[in-house]
Amino acid sequence: MRNDNSIYNLISKQEKQIAVLIDPDKCNKKEQLDEIINKSHFAKIDFLFVGGSTVTREQFENTVSYLKEKSAIPVIIFPGASHQISNKADGLLYLSLISGRNPDYLIGHHVLSANEVYDMDIEVLPTAYILIDGGNQSSVAYVSQTTPIPSDKTNIILNTAKAGILQGKKILFLDAGSGAKKHVPREVISELKNLDTPIIIGGGISSIESINELHNAGANIVVIGNKIEEDTDFLLDIANYIHQKKTKC
Repeated sequence: MRNDNSIYNLISKQEKQIAVLIDPDKCNKKEQLDEIINKSHFAKIDFLFVGGSTVTREQFENTVSYLKEKSAIPVIIFPGASHQISNKADGLLYLSLISGRNPDYLIGHHVLSANEVYDMDIEVLPTAYILIDGGNQSSVAYVSQTTPIPSDKTNIILNTAKAGILQGKKILFLDAGSGAKKHVPREVISELKNLDTPIIIGGGISSIESINELHNAGANIVVIGNKIEEDTDFLLDIANYIHQKKTKC
């Protein structure tokens, strides 16, 4: 298990980063992956996240291996279960679903994978995973049998995040879920920013305007998944957005 914090430093020291989420259950053909890789490189995407709710071990391993072979972008595991791990990745978001009360996702999957993860040469990132209501039932809420926190309950979200930090979590990951109708409100992110802990936001992000809004609110990483599955050319829009940001700087 790596002792360095290279991925953590990248996440924590830089705001306005973008990650592309690849679900091996939906995107497992080489042609699909090649297109995403090529356009992600062109767009200067910061991270490739890999994970899903119903991914097999073989699908997961094959996807991580292919991404590492073909891409120079850091590959970070975003696990949906204990078998979604690989020593070929650069980092592992060691998620505890602290917004729910299902012990399997608070500690159960961690116990099942602990022996293997402990011996891996991979950077492990303790992460407080908080589900926020995105306007519909997400796959992760259904599979984990947990109830998301209503998006307007800022105090509950804030207290949940604080509890995670007090438990030793180094990253906050707020997720409205795959295919959400609405993303995490910017007001919530602005409040969480005061906790001085890196923030990752995912779910329901399907426009450049939304990415910009969440970045300006203080998100370290905005994760794009479904939108790119539907339209890989959205990465070209992201490329233009990133270029304009750098030009203004």
